Amino acid sequence: MATLAQPVATSRPSVALAAPVVLLGRLLFVLIFLMAGLSHFSGQTIAFAASQGVPLASIAVPLSGVIALVGALSILLGYRAKIGAWLIAFFLVAVTPMHKFWGIADPMMHQMQMVMFMKNLAMLGGALLISQFGAGPWSLDSRR
Repeated sequence: MATLAQPVATSRPSVALAAPVVLLGRLLFVLIFLMAGLSHFSGQTIAFAASQGVPLASIAVPLSGVIALVGALSILLGYRAKIGAWLIAFFLVAVTPMHKFWGIADPMMHQMQMVMFMKNLAMLGGALLISQFGAGPWSLDSRR
């Protein structure tokens, strides 16, 4: 007779496979922040933020670009990646409310802004995971 408390067989990925996959995951995760961070220095991005009511947009937007770039490079290189992940989380908490889908009547714009809002929430989840578990085996943090 089988018992209910039988152990379940689990397998952990080997470090040989996990390390490159985690590195690729970090790269894919930060690409958007590297690209978006650079765009935060353009007049067009600053003007858009100002039109959305961002106070002191000419200062806040480039500063948020620096935060996104520093956080992304930290995660990509795996150097103090937990701190970098908190920077990305802070960045996302600050910019996500700009996607005010709930107040848009046009169905296409409503859908687009809702997708952007949800994308940011998903990335916030990823940043929070990195803030707790770190960058993984192929990182500068793992060399300490």
